[in-house]
Amino acid sequence: MKKLITSVFIAVALLLPGAGSAQEPATPRGASELEDMIVTSGRVPEERKFIVTNVTVIDEQEIRLSSADNVGDLLAQKAIGIVRKYPGNLTTIGIRGFRTDAHGNDLRGKVLVLLDGRRAGTGNVAKLMTKNVERIEIVRGPASVQYGSAAVGGVVNIITRQGRGDFTAFIEGRLGSFESREASTGFSGETGGFDYSASGTVKSDDDYTTADGVVYGNTGTDSVKNLSLNLGYSFLPNNRIGVIFNGFDVDEAGSPNYLSQNDLDDYTDKSNYSVDLVLDGQTTDERFIWLARYFNGQDEDLWADPTGSNPDGWDDGIPSERETDFQGAQAQLTARFGITQVTAGMDWSDYEIEATFTPMETAYENLAGFLMGKVKLVDDRLVLSAGLRYDTYEVDVIRPAGRTADDSELTPNVGVSFLLTDYLKLRAGYSQAFVMPGADQMAADYNAFGTNYVGNPDLSPETSQTYEAGIDFFYRSLSAGLTYFQTDFEDKIETTTLTNGDRSWENVGDAEISGFEANIGFDIGDFFGWDFEIRPYAGFTYLTEFKDKVTDEDLLFTHDVNGSYGISFSDFKGLNARLNVAYYGEKTITDFESGFPFQDIKAESFSVADFTISKVLLSSERRGRLTLDAAIDNLFNESFAFVKGYPMPERSFYLGLRYDF
Repeated sequence: MKKLITSVFIAVALLLPGAGSAQEPATPRGASELEDMIVTSGRVPEERKFIVTNVTVIDEQEIRLSSADNVGDLLAQKAIGIVRKYPGNLTTIGIRGFRTDAHGNDLRGKVLVLLDGRRAGTGNVAKLMTKNVERIEIVRGPASVQYGSAAVGGVVNIITRQGRGDFTAFIEGRLGSFESREASTGFSGETGGFDYSASGTVKSDDDYTTADGVVYGNTGTDSVKNLSLNLGYSFLPNNRIGVIFNGFDVDEAGSPNYLSQNDLDDYTDKSNYSVDLVLDGQTTDERFIWLARYFNGQDEDLWADPTGSNPDGWDDGIPSERETDFQGAQAQLTARFGITQVTAGMDWSDYEIEATFTPMETAYENLAGFLMGKVKLVDDRLVLSAGLRYDTYEVDVIRPAGRTADDSELTPNVGVSFLLTDYLKLRAGYSQAFVMPGADQMAADYNAFGTNYVGNPDLSPETSQTYEAGIDFFYRSLSAGLTYFQTDFEDKIETTTLTNGDRSWENVGDAEISGFEANIGFDIGDFFGWDFEIRPYAGFTYLTEFKDKVTDEDLLFTHDVNGSYGISFSDFKGLNARLNVAYYGEKTITDFESGFPFQDIKAESFSVADFTISKVLLSSERRGRLTLDAAIDNLFNESFAFVKGYPMPERSFYLGLRYDF
């Protein structure tokens, strides 16, 4: 299989001047990226030049050029921050030293994941696929005023595609290393006021081999299924009612132990389903913009441990499960009067969580109101921004104790930006953010594994204060940005042992994180007037400080430097290629393979490269378009692991065909 795919891959790479119909680039050349529309940072569409925060956009063209089929792998290639990736479809991501929750929903994380602007219900970004995604917007830095709890390090908003234009459809298949098989289909378009966009994917793969030549058993997956659907009907001028469905399901994904202590038959089942009903619109003069949404979903994980299979002998043969049923609503109204824009609204979310490994059923309800305003002065060059949010929340341990607790949080932010020229923007801001305590932390009263756990109703939310300043430059061939940030994180919730031996939780941790974020991209072809694009790019985060204030030690599992760089090519006639390198710097980790008492050690830096190429082989209005895609992941066969003991695959090859009609 490797030799066959390699031969075809090389042949495709040699087809540079081949036939194919013209394809428009995603962004017209010469257009300023300051004119791009950004939704996430202010909850309404705004031109980038009026945004006062640091926002990264991964557009549809970049998603198509990536070999990643889920958001976790895509963000790992971008190296936006901390990545903890395990076999078995489990990936968490981080921004500015904070990260999503590894095994639970999105309530306990410190980076918030959104689907079309609302909470996704999961912190595992490997559950979120990329096939029907229009773009991903990443807000680097706090966004609690906009979205509430957990948006401390930042927000990742995955925006599904909305159908436009004439009917189009595609079918696609891909084969690759480790017996990887993938099949996808989809369609999109609009007619008579109706718009539609949908895609579905089924894939599977076998156990993989590491770069050291070791077969890592129990890393394959029986099946991964994904369905995404976005339907809408436009009525009256500028009004639309829509239904969005997102479904993800994994059956029997191998769940190995550390390679050195592997377990050959544990597995996991995972799923995430949600339905949204959305009404949005605006007046014809765009003075008023409104949105109303109701969503309902379920996130579920099962970990199966067949009796006697683990090397450590801890199996009991009983699967562990966590099920989160979530629902929520959003309503907001934006009013624009001359130089002023004001957005007011409310968010409501309700979670019910049942887990077998902590014998509890808990509930969480959050109601919040927010007000955000912007004023544009000096011919729209000076933008002043401010926001305020008030959250109330109640947690309830339904089973076994029936205890409740509640609290509230007031969160502000302010920001300013100034356009020195049409292409150069300065910005600065101050933001607070928070993470609400969980139901177990505030109201638990149960026994697990011989230990009593008792909640602390006096817990305060974990909070942060962030100061930042930056500069952005966008002009034709060149785009660049630089941001400095400093975050004080306080009241971190940690477990503690009470005098009677019970376990509980207290606000005992503080940390300080500061550093720089930078990005640059340059279209050489546009600069010299060539009829093709060749674009080198780079982006990185460098943490100058990431200290635990209590211990005065570096924060665990936090890279000092991470980023990505590479070069992309397009002839705008059907040939696209990209070489991308992700770099992850040193970090201090706890070595759980070392045995108790566990030791903290330094994990070395690593780089991993990926190469993708696609070529339109046939294109006509009557026959459609046939495209050959190929990819090499881990191009230089690097031996690396995002988590010690869980090495990633060796150099792997993939080849696919896509037919659009």
